[in-house]
Amino acid sequence: MVYKALTIAGSDSGGGAGIQADLKTFQELRVFGMSALTAVTAQNTLGVQGVYPLSPEAVAQQIESVGTDLGADAVKTGMLFSAEIIEVVASKVKQFGWERLVVDPVMIAKGGAPLLQEEAVSALKTHLLPISMVVTPNIPEAEALTGQTIRTIEDRKEAAKRLHELGVKYVVIKGGHDDDGEETVDVLYDGSEFFYFTSKRIDTKHTHGTGCTFAAAITAELAKGKTVQEAVQTAKSFIQAAISHELGIGHGHGPTNHWAYREKQAR
Repeated sequence: MVYKALTIAGSDSGGGAGIQADLKTFQELRVFGMSALTAVTAQNTLGVQGVYPLSPEAVAQQIESVGTDLGADAVKTGMLFSAEIIEVVASKVKQFGWERLVVDPVMIAKGGAPLLQEEAVSALKTHLLPISMVVTPNIPEAEALTGQTIRTIEDRKEAAKRLHELGVKYVVIKGGHDDDGEETVDVLYDGSEFFYFTSKRIDTKHTHGTGCTFAAAITAELAKGKTVQEAVQTAKSFIQAAISHELGIGHGHGPTNHWAYREKQAR
């Protein structure tokens, strides 16, 4: 059985985030990866030097090409850039009946560059979240999507409830942006129950592409038929290994190590 996952996202020329991170993650988890580009970015560990979005028609045709031939067991979205692209992606997901949809609501690059137009936030909430299985915002993204300030675990739980009310089945609010304590806690909400995934906080600046990689790992596991809870647990272990065994390349926020999890499993 060959499991297949499609990423619909932007390209990162530096290789640490975007479709490059997604495809590396799919491969490491033994899932065949496919891609539909939404934008090309000129980007490295120091920041984003340019963003060049593709037309909605180009995005639609890429998805059509994959959907009509190869198909997908799970789909992940990353940088979608505009309301027009979001609407096209939502339409195609419905067309092909893809239920295992993971939305990483990419809004801002690690260096602060905006990757989603402001007017696209409402399109994300209106068109994409209601048909999603999982959404994986970090704390700033969850604040932007809910309009609330998030400081505590209770705040995160409230934000998760609000996002679930938009129609998404499972909400994962990541704790990496919470600077308190020696641990990071990711909160998963399934509409009735909360689950907590805890890991040791790692003091490093080499975290470029962590959000993309985490969501891609969830997508890969869902493609293999795992439950959301199982997928999140594997993704947590995958990203923990990737951050722990840093590559130390670039002069800014360097990428994570996508082969670290495989090497750890082989020991």
